[in-house]
Parts: sequence; structure tokens; C-alpha cells
Amino acid sequence: MSKTSKTLKADEADRVLRHWHEAVPNDRMAHLIKDATRCFLRALQVRLARHNVQLGHWAFLRILWQRDGLTKRELSIEAGLMEPTTFVALRAMESLGYVTLERKVVSKKNVYVYLTPAGRELEKLLVPLAVEVNSIALAGVSEADIAATRRCLLSAIDNLSEEALRLGGAVEELEVRS
Repeated sequence: MSKTSKTLKADEADRVLRHWHEAVPNDRMAHLIKDATRCFLRALQVRLARHNVQLGHWAFLRILWQRDGLTKRELSIEAGLMEPTTFVALRAMESLGYVTLERKVVSKKNVYVYLTPAGRELEKLLVPLAVEVNSIALAGVSEADIAATRRCLLSAIDNLSEEALRLGGAVEELEVRS
């Protein structure tokens, strides 16, 4: 990266920080969470890219590391994405050798997703990168503040999920794009 490019990125980061600390210190929580999420994702994306893994594959890998052999639909619901989006990502992951897509004789309708050995091996390589991003993000934050933030965010998720259900929306099928 050139010195000019680094300077531009530093200026941009400085502008974002000034925005939050000076211009709108009491702005809505949703905006703060969105910007924090972008920072987390950007930091993770840079690390994943070093290993030729796309950020869009991260959610699917995390789910499959916990529960391999889900159907494409189950994986979509778990990831909170629409099935066509999931299908495109899974095809790409299949071509990279991370997953296989299979139909079972019993139920030819469902497509099951299984990690390959290469997909399973990525866990050992990639999870420490996410741990590193979290460590950097939370440096200097007390354990009590981290616990309080976790409780607050979980309450927000619970409250908004309950609201979506009250309004008749299926929380699992919402796809948010920023």
C-alpha cells in the first residue's frame, strides 16, 4: 500500500472516529452497532483474504464447524440469509473444495451440505484470526464492561426478535444488507 493510500485511510478512520466522539456522541445505538460491525468485519475480512477465504463464506463455515450435514435450507435459516444467496455461496465454496453438496436417496428434494477435510481444516486456521480481531477490538475494556455489553446486545436481539414475531415476520428469513 502506498504512503498516499495509507494517509487517505488514516484520514478516513480519523473522520469516522471524530464523528462518533464529537459530532454525534449520543446517536442511536443502531448506528453505533452498524459502524462497529463494519470495523469488525473489515478487520476479519483482511485476515481471511490472506488465506483466500471470502468474508461471505465465514458464517457458513462457522455453522458447519458446529453442525455439519445441514440441509441448504437449514443452513440458510441458521445464517439468516435467503436460500438463493446461500446457494450461490455454497456453489463457490464447493468449487474451492470447502464443502460438498449431496442429495440423499431418501429425500432427493433436500440438498445436504458437508464440509470436506479442507473445509474442516480451515477451522484451525481461521478461528484464531477471529479471536485476534476480538482481542484487538476489546483491548483495554474491562471484563465487567464486556459482560454488560454482551447482556445489552443479547437483550436487544431478544427484544427485536420478539417484535418481529409479533409483527408476523419470520426472523430466520430476514436478510439484511448494508
